[in-house]
Amino acid sequence: MNDIPVLHVTGACLAEAYEKAVVELFRNGIAIRTQYDKPDDPASLDCTANITVLDPLAEPMIHKGFPGGIEDLREYVMEVAGAKDHWTKNMNDPADTRWEYTYHGRLIRYGAWRELRDGKSVQAGPFCVDQIEGVIAKLSKQSFTRQAQMITWMPNIDLDCYDPPCLQSIWYRITENDAGERRLSCNIRFRSNDAWNASFMNMFGFVMFNRDVIAKGIAERTGKPIKLGRLNWQADSYHIYGRDIAAARERLMNRLETSSFEDRTYILSDPDIREIYDEAEKTVREKIAEYDRTHPVA
Repeated sequence: MNDIPVLHVTGACLAEAYEKAVVELFRNGIAIRTQYDKPDDPASLDCTANITVLDPLAEPMIHKGFPGGIEDLREYVMEVAGAKDHWTKNMNDPADTRWEYTYHGRLIRYGAWRELRDGKSVQAGPFCVDQIEGVIAKLSKQSFTRQAQMITWMPNIDLDCYDPPCLQSIWYRITENDAGERRLSCNIRFRSNDAWNASFMNMFGFVMFNRDVIAKGIAERTGKPIKLGRLNWQADSYHIYGRDIAAARERLMNRLETSSFEDRTYILSDPDIREIYDEAEKTVREKIAEYDRTHPVA
């Protein structure tokens, strides 16, 4: 059988769900080539994945296995919140090599892009929809609606884009128990998700986005507290590139029998880790400012 397998994992916290997903991919994924392979690269490991995190803010939140640091997580959280939206290119300027989109930009300004007109950067597109405001308003008005969804895919651009958005949609719904506790459940779908280089940061970033933007916005508008419920992470292609398999095996798979889960994770609320995470914001803002100085926007 050479069909792409569909793999399911559930974890009590983010770090556990991530580790289970990578391990399951290693053990039951299929070998398949990708359009980004170099001639001598091994085939990737791939599957369709359904990853459920029962309590996205439960500790331990951070897995040490992903190839990045605490500072990288803080930077990605800021990126998902819009800190780099202005890094996108002028779409009709062939010399502009900046990003074609950001996830936050597609969510808050869906249907629009930047173009260079008469030497100035202007917003273009047939329409511009703030989907973030839309889902907050919809869920604040009717918590059990099934229509609170945001999308990123713009076929007029993305069908011919070299690196189109991996994130495809985010769906929300609120439940309430007999005690009146409200929880915000979320489904996030990626068409392609690099399990080793990107997936953990993607999940961490959108957990924080859900807490700091969506749940906070609903709570402020309704005057009622709301907690994050389960996160269901769906990836059409959940993969490890062949060139990364050895590193993933060394940093994670080979450590499963020689270390405890606690040794493979960080607790975000640990004072030392939290200090690194919080202090990284200044460094990230300086990095963004330096990029802005060297890549001025027309």
